[in-house]
Amino acid sequence: MRRGQGTPLLLIHVLGGHWQSWETIIDDLAAEREIIAVDLPGFGETPPLSGEVSIATLAAELEQFLDQHDLRGVDTVGSSMGARLTLELARRGAIGTAVALDPGGFWNEGERKFFGVTIGASIGLVRLLQPLLPHITGSALGRTLLLAQFSARPWRLAPHVVLNELRSYIASPSTDAALKALVEGPTQMGLPAAAQRAPIVIVWGRADRVCLPTQATRALEQFPGAHFQWLNACGHFPHWDRPQTTVRLILASTGGAD
Repeated sequence: MRRGQGTPLLLIHVLGGHWQSWETIIDDLAAEREIIAVDLPGFGETPPLSGEVSIATLAAELEQFLDQHDLRGVDTVGSSMGARLTLELARRGAIGTAVALDPGGFWNEGERKFFGVTIGASIGLVRLLQPLLPHITGSALGRTLLLAQFSARPWRLAPHVVLNELRSYIASPSTDAALKALVEGPTQMGLPAAAQRAPIVIVWGRADRVCLPTQATRALEQFPGAHFQWLNACGHFPHWDRPQTTVRLILASTGGAD
């Protein structure tokens, strides 16, 4: 999906999501930049990979996409798994400014297991409740019970945003494989191979119950030149809980309008 005018800005969605995962902020970003929001392989309308699904293979597909569309060096924003991929692209020197919103992968063994068990259980529950999702997401209490791990204020989220996101988790054929790749993949990314030729910005919600705030220290150890930003009253998805703040942060970090 491409929308808006100005300097291009690439958006990489969360595990299980699709380009519409950015619905809460995409119009405001497109008022200043040309937004290119992708569906990763096996998510949204993009067919799955024919082989292994991993951070490495997904990043390689993104690099190929950049080359095909003359976007190498583009400023990039990612959320959760998309943030992990954004940091990997920055490590490879493939993109411009990288903005990583609550990236996954910086856990110890206990946190890794916690992530795998809880996220796997959440996806399984969503699949089980699929026929009831319109009713559940239409209720403030239902959103709160279902999304307390993901949002600091789930009752305030728009019902259609939540419903579309949860339906994407169910429909995407690569959700389980990508979750396994995150849980079983390497926890050490190493220092950026390109010596951080472009800025890296790491953002973390203080109320993140998916990628715990203690993991931020490890992220900065591996990307020591990164700028870091805490977001108060914010869970795992800043574009859900603090949309306007997230828009301002992204635009300020990537140079704003053309």
